[in-house]
Amino acid sequence: MDGIVIIGAGESGTRAAFALREAGYSGAVTLVGAESHLPYERPPLSKTPDGMVRMKLICPKEALEVAGITYLKGCSVSKLDPAAATVSLSDGQLLGYEKLLLTTGARPRRLACAGAERALDFRTHADAEAIFSNVAPGRRVAIIGAGLIGMELASVLRAQDVTVDVIEAAPKPLGRAVPARFADKLHARHAAEGVRFHFDRSVAEIGKDSVVLSDGTILPADLVVSAIGVQPETALAEASGLATGNGILTDACLRTSAPNIFAAGDCAAVAQPGGGHIRYESWRNARTQAETAARNMAGAAETFAAIPWFWSEQYDLGLQVAGQPLPAHQSVRRSAPEGELEFYLDDGRLVAAAGLGIGNGLAKHIKLAEMLIAACISPEPAALADPGVNLKTLLKSARAA
Repeated sequence: MDGIVIIGAGESGTRAAFALREAGYSGAVTLVGAESHLPYERPPLSKTPDGMVRMKLICPKEALEVAGITYLKGCSVSKLDPAAATVSLSDGQLLGYEKLLLTTGARPRRLACAGAERALDFRTHADAEAIFSNVAPGRRVAIIGAGLIGMELASVLRAQDVTVDVIEAAPKPLGRAVPARFADKLHARHAAEGVRFHFDRSVAEIGKDSVVLSDGTILPADLVVSAIGVQPETALAEASGLATGNGILTDACLRTSAPNIFAAGDCAAVAQPGGGHIRYESWRNARTQAETAARNMAGAAETFAAIPWFWSEQYDLGLQVAGQPLPAHQSVRRSAPEGELEFYLDDGRLVAAAGLGIGNGLAKHIKLAEMLIAACISPEPAALADPGVNLKTLLKSARAA
C-alpha cells in the first residue's frame, strides 16, 4: 500500500493524518498504532478531578473512515527500510510508502534502583487504570518525581484523601519548565493540602510495601508511581540509519536525514536557526508539528516556528506558560483579578509569559501574550506591569507600528 504511512497513533500522528486531507492530499493514508484503542488524548489522564479514568478520543472511528484514513491498531513496526521505502509490521504486513511520518512519541524513563519493576509508569490509558484502580481513601502512594505529571497526580490523589509522598532528587519541585515563583506557589499549595515532599534524595529500593530513600528513610507505600520524565522513542529510527540525538533529528521543515521521511511530536528534535536541535514535549507541540509536517509532505515547504506552550491543572489552580522563560530574562509581574501574570523580556523584547490563577481564568491573557511574542515587540516594562493597560491595546499598537 503506497501513499503516506504514519507510525504512531497518538496526538501527533492522528492530527497529521487529518491535516493531510485538509491540505488536499488524496493518496492513501495509513495510520499505524501500537495500542488497541482508537487514538486518544493523554493530558486528561493526569487531570482527572474525580479520579475517574476517562478516555477522551481524538476522533471517532467514523471520522477516520470518512477521511479515508486506514487505521491499523495494535500493530508495532518491526523494521523500517528507507532504501526500499517499506515498513514491516508485527502482524506480518509489509507496507510501501511514498513518504513516511514518524510520530513514535516518548517512553517513560526507567528507575535504576532495586525493586524498580514494582513502580508503575504513568503514560498510557492502561497505566492510568492500573493506578486509579488501586487507590482509595487512606491508602499510601509514593510518587517518584516532582515534575508536572507527578504534581498533577499528587493533586488528584489528595482530592481522594490518599496519603501522598513525593520524592525528588532536586532541591525543589517543577524546576525544569515552571518559573520559580509559580513553582514555589504550587509547592506551597501541595504542602497545605497535605502532600509530603522529600527533596535532595533518590530512591535506593522499592519494597513490597515501602520505599527506601538514599538517606535510609523508609516510607510506607501501598503503591509507587514513577514520574521521572520521558525519553524520545528513537529505536526504530536509529536501527534504520536515520540521524538521531536527543530525538530524531529533523531540519526546520521536519524532514529527517532521509528526504522522504519526516518526524513530529515528542520524538522529533528540530533544527534551530542559531544551530542545534530542540525537542519539545507538549500537547500543542505535538499537534502543530504534525500539521506542519503534513502540509510539507503534501508539497509545502513551511518551517516550524511555533511558540512553545503548555498548561497544568493542580487542585483549582491553572498554570499556563508560553515561550521559554529563562533565569537570565528580565521579569515583569502583573496582577489580575483571576490570578498573577509574569512576563519575560530578553534585551527588551517580549519572549515569554506565564500565569497562575484559578481555573482557566488567565487563558485570555496568555493568548494575548502569545500574540505579542509572535509580533516581536519590545514593550515598556511599566506598561506590562500595569493592570490598567490592556494587552490588546499593546497588540494593536504593535500591529499599527
